[in-house]
Amino acid sequence: MGKFPKALLAMLLVFLLALVAACSSDDATTEPDADGETEDVETDDGEAAGSEDGLYSIDDFTNVKMADGEEILDGGSITFGLVLDSPFEGILNWNFYQSNPDAQVLQWFDDALIDWDENYVMTQDGAATYEISEDGRTFTFTIRDNVNWHDGEPVTAEDWAFAHEVIGHPNYDGIRFDDTLRNVEGIEEYHNGEADHISGIEVVDEKTLKITYKKATPSLMTGGVWYYPLAKHIFGDMDIEDISSSPEVRQNPIGFGPFKVENVVPGESVVYSKNEDYWRGEPNLDEVVLKVVSPNVVMQSLRSGEVDLVHSFPADQFPDNADTSNLDWLGVVDRAYTYIGFKLGTWEDGEVKTDPDAKMADVNLRRAMWHAIDNDAVGERFYHGLRWAGTTLIPPSHPEFHDDTNPGRAYDPELAKQLLDEAGYEDVDGDGFREDLEGNELVINFASMSGGDIAEPLAQYYIQAWEQVGLKVQLLDGRLHEFNAFYDRVEEDDPDIDIYQGAWGVGIDVDPSGLYGRRAPFNYTRWSSEENDRLLEEALSEEAFDVEKRQEIYKEWQQLMVDEVPVIPTLYRSEIVPVNKRIVNWAIGDGHGVYRHELGITQEEPVVAE
Repeated sequence: MGKFPKALLAMLLVFLLALVAACSSDDATTEPDADGETEDVETDDGEAAGSEDGLYSIDDFTNVKMADGEEILDGGSITFGLVLDSPFEGILNWNFYQSNPDAQVLQWFDDALIDWDENYVMTQDGAATYEISEDGRTFTFTIRDNVNWHDGEPVTAEDWAFAHEVIGHPNYDGIRFDDTLRNVEGIEEYHNGEADHISGIEVVDEKTLKITYKKATPSLMTGGVWYYPLAKHIFGDMDIEDISSSPEVRQNPIGFGPFKVENVVPGESVVYSKNEDYWRGEPNLDEVVLKVVSPNVVMQSLRSGEVDLVHSFPADQFPDNADTSNLDWLGVVDRAYTYIGFKLGTWEDGEVKTDPDAKMADVNLRRAMWHAIDNDAVGERFYHGLRWAGTTLIPPSHPEFHDDTNPGRAYDPELAKQLLDEAGYEDVDGDGFREDLEGNELVINFASMSGGDIAEPLAQYYIQAWEQVGLKVQLLDGRLHEFNAFYDRVEEDDPDIDIYQGAWGVGIDVDPSGLYGRRAPFNYTRWSSEENDRLLEEALSEEAFDVEKRQEIYKEWQQLMVDEVPVIPTLYRSEIVPVNKRIVNWAIGDGHGVYRHELGITQEEPVVAE
């Protein structure tokens, strides 16, 4: 790390030391207290045993399965199940992808250039190292000499600079040009056509890139850097608007990760072979096969050995399968939450336009809808304690900033009715449902995704809970929608959608502006306010290097979102992952130091359930 002026060095050290202390606390995660303490225990083989009340705790799982002296076969093939009830979209490049399923495909063959530790702080252990200037604004990155694309060409500083140029280009058709990228000096002038290059990016030599940011922020150490290069020797001559749909992204993607893509059946499967030239070392496995597996048959595929491991396992299926003889179970507090969002505006000219006359614009209507639903009961009934009621929009996966003193909005249907009464939503015609403020029929269209056995009953639970307080809510088009169609309509601000149920995987950086900022494409609610702008900006200011100050700002922001309710955080989540007993050197979560090239098997054929 480069030299800092004493003041900035002191601030950064305080920030990092406080971050480490907070993340190593025994109170790093929270769990619901379901009828007193559960009696879950961890068995010798890593399988979690449930309590008598049928509830489980994420504290009773490990997140790593190592070889522990078992002999690892040289080579072999495994099958990874992508749990999805529809085809994956297939935008297979980090600079353009939009969805978690595509990210799961990408993780096998492409890496970030920077690594981070269990506290989400950048390390020097990745494919690139870094130094920081005295004022904390300029980062000099050096890509290791043995980091090469799968076609043998070196990953260069030009590739990294090119990724910024593509994302910042006015013809870029992806969603990555957000406030993180806008912090690069000169990128907005480039984006607006006022400059033909990005002044804050300098290619020093083949392997060295210097990036200057407009301001030093604590987020630069925890995710505020764009980590992903774009192969200029492949994409450099393409029109920017054609890259995301090109065969080089959809059918023949390239990366520099542990495996390389051999074949893609669009939306269905991918075959990878090992990258013998991988910079961390040659992978143990010869081959990985990724295939889409419906959540309805995922356990059948795991029991038969057709699939060795999956990532997004439906947590509601765990209790009935916890004792499956051929599986070990890993678990960790997920960096994610589910939520119900209110459509409050549109996306125009690169920013949110909040509509004060939107159907769901009345804050008391939104508050009432939160009070009407019992998410503690949802977590217990549908997920057996492996998901639990959300309270704020910074989840407990980030314990140093999650405000565990904020209760959110408690289940209180009588308060919900009172709020609606006081706001003027009355049942004018006596049919049991409230009319709007003008006395007209109020019907709220609810978009929700298909997938798994509980998708329909969960959506119906919410609809019935709202009915109990006099609100008529109905499924959009009378049915659930598959993943891609659902997000297409949400992203396009379909006027038929009033509310929707979604989920966010939270970035390693706690900064929520990428989801709720005024210029964030992922701000699907299209809600904005000057107070929200102020708090998000202050949390990235120089004074926020003081962790206590940043905690104070985010505490205030979490309360603002509880007050304004652009979304209801419904459930915090556990990530529960089954792995075939032949699988070793596999881990979930962050900062565990186990990498995919180490993944191996202890026998040629999968273990089959008895």
